[in-house]
Amino acid sequence: MERPAWAPQGIDISVPSVSRIYDFYLGGSHNFEVDREAARKAMAFMPGLPKIMQANRAFMRRAVRFAADEGITQFLDIGSGIPTFGNVHEVAQAANPEARVMYVDHDPVAVAHSEAVLEGNDRAGIAAADLRKPQEILSSPVVNGLIDFERPVALLLVAVLHFIEDADDPQAAVATLRDALAPGSVVILTHASYEGIPLTVEQASGTVAVYQNIRNPLIMRSREEITRFFEGYTMVDPGLVSMPDWRPETTSSQEDPFAFSGFAGVGRKA
Repeated sequence: MERPAWAPQGIDISVPSVSRIYDFYLGGSHNFEVDREAARKAMAFMPGLPKIMQANRAFMRRAVRFAADEGITQFLDIGSGIPTFGNVHEVAQAANPEARVMYVDHDPVAVAHSEAVLEGNDRAGIAAADLRKPQEILSSPVVNGLIDFERPVALLLVAVLHFIEDADDPQAAVATLRDALAPGSVVILTHASYEGIPLTVEQASGTVAVYQNIRNPLIMRSREEITRFFEGYTMVDPGLVSMPDWRPETTSSQEDPFAFSGFAGVGRKA
């Protein structure tokens, strides 16, 4: 298998990666044939996957602008993936050139790309760390070099919690991060769910099985389970809703039915 010039040394390009599959759905070029193959298998069950990812990104951009409008100048994006066009630092720094953005991901490909994209941007950085170990993120010198936890932070947990199994206690990880944030901070969160998908659970579970097979289980949670991640926060209007319904800039009725899969919300820490 040919190793592209942009692929960091030492990574196994024969194993699919969630962040590269996501990059493929969004029309990016930083993915391998093994990722495209997994993506196509998943799309055979759920053809609207790219629409879901686009809705996810569009929500993220609106929520980042919301946080910037609230005067928040620090953004911590955990499970940030491969930086594609219109990423957090571009949106945040367009809203406020002083904004600082710290990306965190455990995928070496995502980290290597982020380093390349962020070169020369001294208000944005990337740390290699895992949401399952929140204490490592909070104590990371790289993170603390850019983020001051004494001041409000926008914490992004966008399309990441559904890759953390209950055995790894995502609830505790989210609570640890929340407790480290200053009052006035916000959490920006999206999560996959069977609710809202315009397919039967049987059809949609074919996609879930594809992720299971590549050893990156996709954990579908109910609205009620997702709501628990907002404990200790006050929900910002309109609450926990489908992605296109969170403060839409256009009428959401024009959206593809798949865009309404899963949930999105923003919570504010008092």
